Amino acid sequence: MTTPSISAAGTGRCIIATRESRLALWQAEHVRDLLAQRFGLAPTLLGMTTRGDQILDRTLSKVGGKGLFVKELETALEEGHADLAVHSLKDVPMDLPPGFELAAVLEREDPRDAFVSNGAATLADLALGARVGTSSLRRVVQLRALRPDLLIEPLRGNLDTRLRKLDEGQYDAIVLAAAGLKRLGLASRIRGVFEPEQMLPCAGQGALGLETRAGDTGLTGLLATLAHVPTALAVQAERAVSRSLGGSCSMPLAAHARWDGDSLWLRAAVGHPERHDAPLLRAEVRGPVADPAAARELGERAAQALRDAGAGGYLAAA
Repeated sequence: MTTPSISAAGTGRCIIATRESRLALWQAEHVRDLLAQRFGLAPTLLGMTTRGDQILDRTLSKVGGKGLFVKELETALEEGHADLAVHSLKDVPMDLPPGFELAAVLEREDPRDAFVSNGAATLADLALGARVGTSSLRRVVQLRALRPDLLIEPLRGNLDTRLRKLDEGQYDAIVLAAAGLKRLGLASRIRGVFEPEQMLPCAGQGALGLETRAGDTGLTGLLATLAHVPTALAVQAERAVSRSLGGSCSMPLAAHARWDGDSLWLRAAVGHPERHDAPLLRAEVRGPVADPAAARELGERAAQALRDAGAGGYLAAA
């Protein structure tokens, strides 16, 4: 890996690689402002279009998974064109390629899924056979568990594109991450949120991750001070579920951790990727978590509980 001669921490230079969607730019600008306020840096943004942004006619599970939103940004880091990349953590693969590290996880926004519709107040209010748009297999299997009659159709594109397709009448409702809507000042579009008991979020949903080159210790040290430890430990546990099960976009897997005092309450669920009649398998574990190792161990316990419930066959189908 090429190591740039300029150190962001040593010179005040800081270039942030980001996707060019409105939400991604908001997230990068948020990090830019934090670095300016805390450390007096003057970061600049390097906007990029990723393969995940370009391929809109197929679901992510058919074109390579969520890592398609990350690869180009990592290339910019590797070649020295950028010093850090800002990601929606839910889009970051469970294991980073050699030479990269996750320097910090910021405090989480609302991790829940949002129900957005121009005609129905709730999922239950939708007509029989209504069209619901989502790009996520995880949401598909949970929507089918809630309303087997619904017609679930693929929905790709950035957040503004998805809302436009709803407004054009292509769907009766769509399901989006509440965090993105709130960050862009679009909370008024949310008709309701799905509580985790109804629809369990995916690992890392609502959290931002800051990725750097491994060994860039000066910058990594600065970014680490921005980390929100409760969020970081919670998403460590969530991501450990997926890592333990070999999770990918072709597997409809959910994992969400919530703090209860010093303990984490971790819930996970997995659906069958092909059989609509297969039950949704669920597991939950609780335990004290004080460090990343304990968080990962909790996630591995949840993954084992899903295997014990019969997830092996589901994973093989994925």
